Amino acid sequence: MAGVSFTGRVVLVTGAAQGIGCAIAAAFHAAGARVHVADRDSAGLEAAPGVPHVADLADRAAAHALIAEIVAADGRLDILALAAGGVVGQVGRPIEEIDEASWHAIQAANVEAALWLVQAATPHLKHAGHGRIITISSGAGLRPSLTGIQAYAAAKHALVGLTRQLSFELGPHGITVNSVAPGFVPSNPASRRQWESYGPDGQAALLRSIHMRRLGTPEDIAHAVLFLAAEASGWISGQILSVDGGRS
Repeated sequence: MAGVSFTGRVVLVTGAAQGIGCAIAAAFHAAGARVHVADRDSAGLEAAPGVPHVADLADRAAAHALIAEIVAADGRLDILALAAGGVVGQVGRPIEEIDEASWHAIQAANVEAALWLVQAATPHLKHAGHGRIITISSGAGLRPSLTGIQAYAAAKHALVGLTRQLSFELGPHGITVNSVAPGFVPSNPASRRQWESYGPDGQAALLRSIHMRRLGTPEDIAHAVLFLAAEASGWISGQILSVDGGRS
């Protein structure tokens, strides 16, 4: 976001190996922040600007270890931009076909990873009396999911609820907690496959439903994250910002 400086701030961006997470990391880096990037995909992290950390953040111990490592290295942590998640390779299926492993994999990636990272970071943010936490939810957290994946819709709705609850809990300590809910952004292999699956007629129908008549870009989402992370946004908390070209 042009004109906003994050010089001196330490930022963690998760899900940074591709798409939205990588764009968020690049935006914070360009704005002067000290950026740490985390993902399970070690090869993908090579393209993300920042200090790389390879970890499965749905594992509580790994999430806590990552926060401890960042604070040990830089002495502080100011901003968490939690973009890890997604459909973990799944596609829409009838509810009768859903198994436990498929359900839990999506919950872990989208909800539990955010929960454990915030849990680990909270003592440091409380001690500082300041902090910004931005989750990346989805339009699927506000309405039925275009993916048709029940677990994904449920997980993103849960992330929206977690965001609001954490805002209530952490606000008295000077910590804001908000979420960006992207519209359709074909930023990774799964979302690009989804776009292609609609065919020309389906693609045209989706574009007609978007006021701006275009799909989103990872940079559109990154700009919104930096807005919520800025000092000037210190009285904005518990909000879900739809960044969807007007589709909502």
